[in-house]
Amino acid sequence: MAAGNRTHAPRDRSIPEATVSRLPVYLRALVDLAGSSTTTVSSEALAEAAGVNSAKVRKDLSHLGSYGTRGVGYDVAYLIHQIRRELGLTQHWSIVIVGIGNLGQALANYRGFVERGFDVAALIDADPEKIGATIDGHVVRSLEDLPYLVAEHDIAIGVIATPASAVQDVADRMVAAGIRSILNFAPAMISVPPGVSVRKVDLAVELQILSFHQQRRGAASQAVGGPDGAGDAPAPYAIAD
Repeated sequence: MAAGNRTHAPRDRSIPEATVSRLPVYLRALVDLAGSSTTTVSSEALAEAAGVNSAKVRKDLSHLGSYGTRGVGYDVAYLIHQIRRELGLTQHWSIVIVGIGNLGQALANYRGFVERGFDVAALIDADPEKIGATIDGHVVRSLEDLPYLVAEHDIAIGVIATPASAVQDVADRMVAAGIRSILNFAPAMISVPPGVSVRKVDLAVELQILSFHQQRRGAASQAVGGPDGAGDAPAPYAIAD
């Protein structure tokens, strides 16, 4: 393997948040490449697979201390190792899912967690009718059991899939139990103390953003073709997402 691939910056270096958010995208593209027996990849090819430009790929990977080899590119296997190391994926993380409605059940059954280094250690709900049910081998426990489950399974990450009205209480309980990383699917903001990381996934907001772009495409089509669809077809990529 070329020496250029093994150059590392100090481990305490700061990696920009925007770069961190793109590392999982690069990792997914690299794993796909490895699955097709690709051993090296250029920054241009990785950029195309990840949907960014090659200059951004090179800059992002330089924060990992990886600069590739001119004329050869990056070693796919080693770059996978580097990114997994930076993302903390060289070990498995235990997670708890609180809120076992339709979304929570879907998350509990999602096989991609295990494949990416995350073990669903516990399921929790406040509804007495759900407590005691078994989902994918896990018995749904009461919210009162959260501190004991966190300690028993060394749970590092909490996933909230509750109604908005319950999200702050659940977040407070997670923090009190020692959880310092929270993924929030509930349609509400939460307040947490310093040192606790929160990522929010609002599916309704994402759909509304797609609705905006869909509406713009429709308006552009009407402007070009008229109400009856007459006229020339719009040029490809006329609307920039």
